[in-house]
Amino acid sequence: MAFAIADDARLTASAIGAEREPLLDAAGLLADPAALVDVAAASRFTPAYGPTGGYPGLRAALPDAYIQSVVDVLVGPIAEAFGLGAVRPNRAQGAFSLVTLAPTALAPPQRSPHVDSVDPAQFAILHYLCDAGAGGTAFYRHKATGFERLDDCRLASYRAARATEAAPHGYVDDGAPWFERTMQVGATFNRVIVYRSCILHSGTVPTPDRLTADPRSGRLTANIFLTLASG
Repeated sequence: MAFAIADDARLTASAIGAEREPLLDAAGLLADPAALVDVAAASRFTPAYGPTGGYPGLRAALPDAYIQSVVDVLVGPIAEAFGLGAVRPNRAQGAFSLVTLAPTALAPPQRSPHVDSVDPAQFAILHYLCDAGAGGTAFYRHKATGFERLDDCRLASYRAARATEAAPHGYVDDGAPWFERTMQVGATFNRVIVYRSCILHSGTVPTPDRLTADPRSGRLTANIFLTLASG
């Protein structure tokens, strides 16, 4: 199955927080996003979490053709927006993701902003396949350190500071008391955002009572982690 990019898809760039990390945003990426939802509805989802954390829900494999189509169209804009020069895809992996855990079932790491990697060459491509009521994604600053992104040099001091702090109950909202929100992006069906995986962020879940394991009505996203290399 082919996953064509919409003819009118347009990316816009903005900057996150005081550290001004780029964010790419497209209001509608696929020409036929419903076909991707159909694939998700026919897929086998399994839990992506364990007793100590992980993604707070279910995941299933993304079609390779979808990953290839999205990566092909986004590599150039990512390189331009992030000032990378000539780059090529080094690794791309992804999954359909459905948030399903009740707030009371979350482990401490799931109740705080996080990074997916401290590698500045890894990018998160997040494709919303749900409506605005599902929430979105928010970005944060850690108050004690002032960090909005993490890297190898910052990781030890960040972990030391976090060791003295608790995790609030439930899904992350404004980040209080240990974090402050720097930007929020709302879910819109077929919207795509791209950001570095090392940025502190969290999915937002304003109506946990709506969470369901049904891909057609749940908080469904397609997530790709793309690592780029020079040349």
